[in-house]
Amino acid sequence: MKIRFLLLACGLALLSACGAGSPADVTESTPERPPVKGGDDRTGEYDAVPGWWKPAPDHVEPWGWGQVSAVAVDTPDRIIVGIWGDRDAENRERDGSTNYLVAVDRDGNLTENWSQWDSTFNKPHQLYISPYDPERHVWLVERGGGKNVNMQILKFSNDGSELVMRLVDPDHPTTRTEARANPNPDPFEYGDPSVMAFLPNGDFLVGDGYWHSRIIKYNAEGEYLMEWGELGSGPGQFDLIHGLAVDRNRRIYVGDRTNNRIQIFSEDGEYIDEWPDVSDPVGVFVDENDAVWVISAVLNRILKYNVDGELQYHLGAYGGTRGGFPGGLSRPHQMDVDQEGNLYIASWDGGWMDKFIPRPDADPARLVGRGLVLEE
Repeated sequence: MKIRFLLLACGLALLSACGAGSPADVTESTPERPPVKGGDDRTGEYDAVPGWWKPAPDHVEPWGWGQVSAVAVDTPDRIIVGIWGDRDAENRERDGSTNYLVAVDRDGNLTENWSQWDSTFNKPHQLYISPYDPERHVWLVERGGGKNVNMQILKFSNDGSELVMRLVDPDHPTTRTEARANPNPDPFEYGDPSVMAFLPNGDFLVGDGYWHSRIIKYNAEGEYLMEWGELGSGPGQFDLIHGLAVDRNRRIYVGDRTNNRIQIFSEDGEYIDEWPDVSDPVGVFVDENDAVWVISAVLNRILKYNVDGELQYHLGAYGGTRGGFPGGLSRPHQMDVDQEGNLYIASWDGGWMDKFIPRPDADPARLVGRGLVLEE
C-alpha cells in the first residue's frame, strides 16, 4: 500500500511540474476540427448543389434526359455535357431527339444546344478539352449505332460551329462478334471506341474499346502512330477498355473494366504494372497533386489512389442511389473539375449531372484537383 501511494504521489508531482494538467494545455491539444455528430460522409468533403441539373426546355412528359455520359469543363460558366438524347422511363428514345450535346452555366441553366450536329450523334460517350490546346477544341468519342451514325472520333471548334477533324471508317464492324473475329483491325476501323487521353506534343490516345481491345496512338493531325493490346486477361491484354489517363512520369493508366483492374504502361505501350481488384473502373483521372482518381460505376464511388496503387480515400455512396439525395450517383461515367475546384460527375444510369462544391473547411487531401498538365 505504501508503495502504491508513493507512486501516485510521484506521478502527481511530475504532472504538476510539467504543467500537463493546466487549462492552456488542454486547449492546445483540442483538434482543429472538432468532432461532428451524425452524418454519413456520402459526398465526402463536398456539398452537392440541389436541383442543379434541370430539364431541357422541350422536355415534356414522358420525355426527359437520356443517359448522361460525358462532361468536359471549359470554364466554371460553361460545362459541356454529352447525353444519349431524350428518352422516357422505359428508355425509349423520342423521335426527333435533339439534346445530345449541350452546355450549361454555373447554375445549371442550359445555354447551348449543338443541334446542328444531331445527325452526327447517337451515343455520345466521352468529352474532352485537351489542356495543351490553346484553341480548346472539343473532342467527342461517338459510339454510333442508330440513325446510321458511325463509330468515330470527332474534334469540334470550341464553340461547336465547325467540325475540325473526323476519324472514321464507315465500314466498321456492327457487332462485338464481328469485331473480335478480326484481331488486326485497321487504324480507323473502330470496335465501339470509349475513351481518350492527350500528350503535350499534341499526340493523343484512343481506347478502342468495348469490342476491340487496343490503345491507339495518333499524332496531332490524326495520323496513326502505333497501337498495343489484345483481348484477354493477362498483362497487356484488355477486356473492355474504359478509362485512360497520363501521369507526371508519362505513364499510361488504362481502366480494364471487365477484368476489374487498372493496368499501367509506358508511353510506347510497354507493360509496367497492374492494380488488381478495382471494381468496374470506368474512368481514370490524374490530378495536379498526382492523385489517381478512379470512377467505379458498380460501387457508385470515386476512389483515390496514389501512384503506387495504394487506396487512400473514396467518396460516393455504395449501391444504386438513383437520386435519392442531392449528389447521389447512379453508375457514374465521367468527371471533370473546373478552375474554382468544383467537381462535376455524370451519372450515366440516372440521366443527370451533379455539381459538387468544396466545403469551406474541406481537407485538401480529399478534394479532386484540377487535371494534371505536363510540361512538354
